[in-house]
Amino acid sequence: MSNFGEILKEIGEFGLFQKRLLAALCIPSIFVAFDVFGQVFTGMSFDHNCNTDWILERGPNLTEDRQRNLTLPVNKDGKYESCKMFTPVDLDLETIEAYGINTTTGCLDGWDYQAPIGASSTVTEFNLVCDKSGLIEASQSIYMAGYLVGALTYGSISDRFGRRFAPLLSLLVLMTFGVGVAFSPNIYVFLVLRFFSGTSGGVMIMNASVLALEWTIPSNAAICTQLIIVVYSTGLMTLSGIAYLIPNWRILQLVLSCPVLLLLGFLYWFLPESARWLMTQGRKEEAQKVLERAAKVNGRKVPDDLMDKLTIEGKVKRRNMLDIFRIPYLRKRTIIMGYNWFATSLLYYGLSLNVGGFGLNIYLTQVIFGFVEIPANLGALALIQHFGRRICHACFLFFGGVACLVILTIPKDIPVVVTVIAVLGKMAAITSFSTAYVYTPELYPTILRHNGVGVNSMCARVAGIISPLIRLLDVYHYTIPMLVYGIVPIIAGGFCLLLPETLNVQLQDHAELEKPVTGPSEDRLEQIVEEHKF
Repeated sequence: MSNFGEILKEIGEFGLFQKRLLAALCIPSIFVAFDVFGQVFTGMSFDHNCNTDWILERGPNLTEDRQRNLTLPVNKDGKYESCKMFTPVDLDLETIEAYGINTTTGCLDGWDYQAPIGASSTVTEFNLVCDKSGLIEASQSIYMAGYLVGALTYGSISDRFGRRFAPLLSLLVLMTFGVGVAFSPNIYVFLVLRFFSGTSGGVMIMNASVLALEWTIPSNAAICTQLIIVVYSTGLMTLSGIAYLIPNWRILQLVLSCPVLLLLGFLYWFLPESARWLMTQGRKEEAQKVLERAAKVNGRKVPDDLMDKLTIEGKVKRRNMLDIFRIPYLRKRTIIMGYNWFATSLLYYGLSLNVGGFGLNIYLTQVIFGFVEIPANLGALALIQHFGRRICHACFLFFGGVACLVILTIPKDIPVVVTVIAVLGKMAAITSFSTAYVYTPELYPTILRHNGVGVNSMCARVAGIISPLIRLLDVYHYTIPMLVYGIVPIIAGGFCLLLPETLNVQLQDHAELEKPVTGPSEDRLEQIVEEHKF
């Protein structure tokens, strides 16, 4: 098969066709941000107390403050208890006022929430407070479990059915279950729907980045992936504005999910299949049609003799996920990179749990978190394009891990310094994530690329699930969680140096039993073309 890089040079390496494709693939990132972080607002908590309207039967004219004084106990901080009330008694109001009530019980008639007029959330509607408050955290872990399943599933789907099919399917599932969440009759249906939503929402960036990568040359691959991630960050900021305007969680969920239908229709009409993938599947005629379409949009004409070179030498062997572990060099890359994804995710969530609040409302805080990611990602792009993927990824992991360890040395009475270092460490985690999205697809051949990315992404989801559990180790010593968050990425940074550099290296198409040629494409072009590898 003719080297795909040569064909891209003829049809346009980054012409109008690739730019339009990249713009289209960036749009879903906005809805991914909505799906992943929408629960921050749909599951918003409000101050609450037990419903004690039983006493209004004795004194219907009681003021709200007087009612609370008579029916709610006070905690050690001088505030009313959220989950306890005085036991209802069959006494008249005068007796209750004179002698009070000495026994307490849990909330018997539900809760009263101090929510703004018209505001609601899953917490207020499903009463996820007191003994049910753990379901809030459980819902995010369940979503992350769905993310894990999706990372594995869509890798196989994409490598088997095509790069175009995977994002279209994930958007369909995202819209279906996202809309379904808005009609959840109870918390248990809500959790099930969130799981299935997680299988597709979180992996959309993975699906989009792989398709964009296969339509461009290596020098532009990082730009494509980073732009997709930057648009994701703008989605985080946009989410805050929409949530501020729509305080009702069901309506908010519908507004965040329904527009995906329009996007799905547009991408079904617009999105091309990966010619590189078609060629690895032996579908030469379809690849020719897609390449001719790209050349036409770019104002190029593909020479007939070049198109004739699109021949598949020998029988195309279908690969599956197990081949990643059967082939030695791919197994080595998967083990190392999988650990790196795990460490990056552990670092990100570990620092997120330890960064104190800014003293701002939830909407402005979300805007700040989204904004911080943009310069971090753009900075990572500049660094990995100049210094390479391997060394930058190793440095980001090392710096983030060191930040966690430095936090342990700072006295607790200067929290501002702790917060600044934690934010810097979190930025390192963000840049490590974005670099991993660029680096990982370049390490795998086209025929197994999405499977490889899926396996690595799965490792990150495992870290996302267990990261909150590591915090429970502070019962033994307060330093243990931060030590884990710091040491794991530092080790990962060392392992990263064992991986090959992929900057400006042509993508590998077929999985070979021997380790393929590496190095800049311009230095080894003849050998590359001959062996049909990098």
